[in-house]
Amino acid sequence: MKLVLNSSIFLLALLSFNNETFSLTDYQIKRYCRNKKRVSTCIKNLQEKRSDLQKGTFIEIPVKPYKGE
Repeated sequence: MKLVLNSSIFLLALLSFNNETFSLTDYQIKRYCRNKKRVSTCIKNLQEKRSDLQKGTFIEIPVKPYKGE
């Protein structure tokens, strides 16, 4: 009984964690870039990153440290 339970939990976990990525739509990219200084450059960069992400290559995501109190 325990073996069946453990194997079913393992299979459920294996099947539920798949390797999918959700990229931004064109509308979301335009909405994000409309407040930037160079809109066309921002749109072009994000579209290139989206295509790289869909191809499966790694992209760099800058992380800014949080300056708390």
